[in-house]
Amino acid sequence: MGTQDPTSTRPGHTPIHGNYLDGRWVRPESGQTRTNTNPADPTDVIGAFAESGGADAELAVTAAARAQEEWRALGAIERARYLRRVENALRERREDFAQTITREQGKRRDEARGEVDRALAILDFTAGEARRLNGVTTPAEDPRTLAFTFRRALGVTALITPWNFPLAIPVWKVAPALLAGCTAVLKPSPFTPLTAARLVDLFHEATLPPGVLNLVQGDRAAGEALVEHPTVAGVSFTGSLAVGTAIQRAGAGRLLRTQLELGGKNAAIVLADADLDLAVDAIVRGAFGQAGQRCSATSRAIVDTTVREEFLDRLRDRVTRLRVGPGSDDATDVGPLITAQRREECVTAIDTARAAGARVLCGGVAAEIDPPGNYVEPTVLFDVPEESAIAQEEVFGPVLSVVDCDGFDDALRVANGVRYGMSGALFTSDIGRAFEALEWFEAGMLHVNRPGVGSYAHLPHGGTKMSQHGAPECSPQVWDFYTEWRSVCVTY
Repeated sequence: MGTQDPTSTRPGHTPIHGNYLDGRWVRPESGQTRTNTNPADPTDVIGAFAESGGADAELAVTAAARAQEEWRALGAIERARYLRRVENALRERREDFAQTITREQGKRRDEARGEVDRALAILDFTAGEARRLNGVTTPAEDPRTLAFTFRRALGVTALITPWNFPLAIPVWKVAPALLAGCTAVLKPSPFTPLTAARLVDLFHEATLPPGVLNLVQGDRAAGEALVEHPTVAGVSFTGSLAVGTAIQRAGAGRLLRTQLELGGKNAAIVLADADLDLAVDAIVRGAFGQAGQRCSATSRAIVDTTVREEFLDRLRDRVTRLRVGPGSDDATDVGPLITAQRREECVTAIDTARAAGARVLCGGVAAEIDPPGNYVEPTVLFDVPEESAIAQEEVFGPVLSVVDCDGFDDALRVANGVRYGMSGALFTSDIGRAFEALEWFEAGMLHVNRPGVGSYAHLPHGGTKMSQHGAPECSPQVWDFYTEWRSVCVTY
């Protein structure tokens, strides 16, 4: 496999994980590494991973550019065969990958297994698109002329992925990039490098041609070098609004194509006629699943004042029974946050909300667990001022704000009164109201009487307003990022 083993996780072993460039594993040109630890137990050292810089990014882009023409010429149906090989290998190692995700990211094992299954579904869907990656024929205005369109691969792409879905998000970028005929440089979050390395190793085992997929580990220096590289034709990024807008600015001068999935401040509307047990169960899953570390996590419950007290009573009962602990414990309901810094930022956001007038229904503090990890008690705030920071800005932790509303129109006004528009949910027994809400809810992914998170591999994953820029992911619409249209007229 090369000079290093990116899958080694032996207890007590601290491997140095390098980059994957031009078909082989190599140490970073920077000579620097970063130590990665288990968020549930900082004494559990996972490994020392490459801290790459501009020179490493240059090597990766050069390898991708060299492989581009031959890879594009291979054809989509043949390219899909590599995705099928990876899919089959991942299915065989489902449990191994789930354990790696839990150890590295912290989520519960059942959530990690669900992430592997999502990655498998994306590979299955994307490989199937190989026979549908087509254009259209159209009428011509001239005699003896055939007019048609086709898609052509964009070129070298940089894929910059976050830590909250360390397998699924890299898959939903890598798979369509490769099927479209692009070559790629993957730069995962420095907080979850091992899962990405193991994924790339599956492509290595599938005998993917050298240079088609390259892995550069590291943080800002590597990411900025990729964004600024003139050979990179497109950047697909999932992460914060601040970084996404910086990428957009950096590429604006050369009209860089970008696909940016950014923050969310997602609302679940609970109308007076809602099934409260159903609503509470779904909102608890949406708010506290994966410790709230999802772009589609339910961050606000907008509740009609006529049912507010009953809703809060049922919500308190459910949330106070949630168990905080490591994701490796099957009794855990809420796992750790990714880093100690994120834990402190989450607690600070709660304290700031208190100062702004919000009241704590339950939680509100860091959780003390042995061994000590990056835990925060699942927190519910109520009497939350609509314009306060906690009601407007993403927390990315196990924190739910309950905001009052007075009827359907007011609920939609509050829901739409933020700069984000990723996901939204509505709970009601009135089907007419449900469809009316779908028309006016400013969110890219909508749910009725179900948790407001997640979607299917064949549906667009993306938002509106400041949550999304460019083509969505996980759907046929993704080809609008990874390909360019060509229009053709042939007179005969």
